[in-house]
Amino acid sequence: MSRRQVQSVAEVAAARSWLLHGMLVILAALTLTPFVWLLCAAFKRNEDFFTYIFLPWPDMHKDEAFFSYVVRGWQQLHTLTWENFRLLFVRQPFLRWMENSILVTSLHTSIVVALSSLGGFALAKYQFCGKKVLQLVMLATMMLPSQVLLTSGWELMYKFHWLNSYAAIIVPSAVSVFGMFLFRQAMSAVPDELLAAGRVDGCSELRLWWEVALPIVRPMIGAFTLLSFMSTWNSFLWPQIVLEDPAKYTLPIGMANMIGLPEYETPYGMLMAGTLLSILPVMGLFFVLQRDFIAGLTSGAVKG
Repeated sequence: MSRRQVQSVAEVAAARSWLLHGMLVILAALTLTPFVWLLCAAFKRNEDFFTYIFLPWPDMHKDEAFFSYVVRGWQQLHTLTWENFRLLFVRQPFLRWMENSILVTSLHTSIVVALSSLGGFALAKYQFCGKKVLQLVMLATMMLPSQVLLTSGWELMYKFHWLNSYAAIIVPSAVSVFGMFLFRQAMSAVPDELLAAGRVDGCSELRLWWEVALPIVRPMIGAFTLLSFMSTWNSFLWPQIVLEDPAKYTLPIGMANMIGLPEYETPYGMLMAGTLLSILPVMGLFFVLQRDFIAGLTSGAVKG
C-alpha cells in the first residue's frame, strides 16, 4: 500500500472518529437536557415557570446592539432565587421525609443485598433435592405483576399489625428472586477449589460466603446495591398504601402530596427544588459505585 493510500485510510478513520464523537456529544446533550431543565426550574420564580423554558432570558429587540442585549439578559438572571429551597423547608417537613427515605432505603438495601447474596451462593454452590423445582417456582413468581399482590399484601400487613410502620415496607420485599439469580450467576465464577480449601482449613459455610465468595463478586454487590437503592428510594405505590401518618412519609409520597395543595397554588418551583434535592443521594451513590455497576452487570453476560 502506497503512502498516499495509507494517508487516505487514516483520514477516513479520523473523519469517522470525529463523526462518532460528535453524535455521542449530541446524544449526551439530549440526555442531560431534562436535568438542566430541572436545575433551572428549581431557581425560577413561580411567575417565570411557564414563561421561559430554561433560564429567564429576554427577547432581542429589533436593531438592539448585541452587547446591550447580553447585559439586559444578565440583569434578568438576577430574578433567580433561593426562595424555593427556603419555602421547601419552612412549609413542608422535607428534612423529615429525607430522613425517613434514607432510613428505609438503607435498611432495605442492606437486608435485600445480604439475603440475595446468601441465596445466590446457595443456588450456585450447593446441590440439594428439589433445586431445579425451586428455581422454576422462583422464576414463576417473577411473572406475577406486583399490583396483583397489593390486596393480599395489605390484608397480611393488617393481620400482622404492621400497617403504618416501616416493617410493612422492608419485610415483604426483603427477599428478591431477581437478586438471587443475579448473585447465582456471579457466584458461579467462584472456584470450587477455594471453597474446598477453606473447608479443609475449618471455615464455616457462612465464613466461606463472607470471606471467600463476597470479595470475588464485589462488582455484583455494587451493581445490585445501586439497583436496590434506586428501587426503594423511588418506591411510591406500596408505601402510599401502608403508611398513614404524614410524619412517616417518604420522599415520593411527600412530594406527590405537594401537588394541588389546598392552602395555596401548586408551588412548581418548590416542587422542582425538592425533586433536585431528592435525586442527589442517588447520583452520589451512582458516582461511587459506577465502576462496580458496569462491571457487575456485564459479568456473566457471555458465560451461560
